[in-house]
Amino acid sequence: MNSRIATIVTAIALLLMTAIAALAQTPAFHDVRPGYGVTSIGWLSDYHPPLRGTPGDTRVYILDSGVEGGTVYVQGGTHGNEIAGVMAAIILVERAIPTTGRLIVVPHGNNANVDYLDGSRDDVQPTFSIPVDDGVERVFRYGSRRTNPAYEPLPDPELYITPSGGVHEGNEIRNLNRVHPGKPDGTLTEQIAYAIRQLLIEEEVDIAFDLHEAGVTSRLANTLVAHNRAMDVAVHAVIDLSMQGLNVTLEPSREEFRGLSHREWGDHTPALAFLTETANPGQAPEIANPDVVNDPENPLRDRTGRQLAMITAVLNAAAQLGFPTVTLEGVPTHQDLLRDGLGPWLNAPAARP
Repeated sequence: MNSRIATIVTAIALLLMTAIAALAQTPAFHDVRPGYGVTSIGWLSDYHPPLRGTPGDTRVYILDSGVEGGTVYVQGGTHGNEIAGVMAAIILVERAIPTTGRLIVVPHGNNANVDYLDGSRDDVQPTFSIPVDDGVERVFRYGSRRTNPAYEPLPDPELYITPSGGVHEGNEIRNLNRVHPGKPDGTLTEQIAYAIRQLLIEEEVDIAFDLHEAGVTSRLANTLVAHNRAMDVAVHAVIDLSMQGLNVTLEPSREEFRGLSHREWGDHTPALAFLTETANPGQAPEIANPDVVNDPENPLRDRTGRQLAMITAVLNAAAQLGFPTVTLEGVPTHQDLLRDGLGPWLNAPAARP
């Protein structure tokens, strides 16, 4: 009897290993419905070919006005459980129409964390849904803070030393926002970071945003983090946001923030680098049974609106200060999303025949 059980357990383990190996050969796909502003769609692997066919590859949406201007990069999904940034990026893909310059959007910066729920409190559900039209819902994938360990070739080290010399806990080797500027021959997560760096350089990105969320009582909640080269723009943007009734804290990207996007993008690419944070109840241990979509204090529509408001304020400030930027039409304001919710600003599924 014991040998039979052992045989069954071994067979199940082999099946699981085979399934994981098969899954590891392809990237996850998402319900993103490009709008009229999208002029081409590529892959992150276009900037680092070894990513092609791996879970680390992800869609890159380019919205080109055809009119001279700057190039702006927006990335959501660095952490798969910080969904306001993902939704802000998706709304840009589905609704934004550039009138000058180019907008490049990656809604899922780390596509290798969306099928991994590690059991921590802030990543306990595989999907969330948004009603969009006559009761029809769109379903979006929810992920983890870190890359699925099944996709990395080696176990986490005791300590992780970033490519630029930062020191972090060992499991942060799977945190995309600790491994910048990445390595071309590193772990999967480091190669994702390297590909993003190459994108910023090859596309001559002028302004880059990494969209995040923090716990509602965190000092980072509702914060704009800016590299030192971007501080003048950030100051003007925060003043603009305050005049709109949106209080946003400004934090400089300090030298010791090694491995983080706002520090390393600013140091290793020509782009003015920014990181945004909104207040996510799912990351607040003091909130029992958090509702990351319909929380009464910090609903997803409010947080997504704040993300878009920070992006817009930075672009307006950059233009006023003479930096290359883009101008966009069709992007909802914070007030639009508070009034309407997310649904009307997402493209509805096509009607069935």
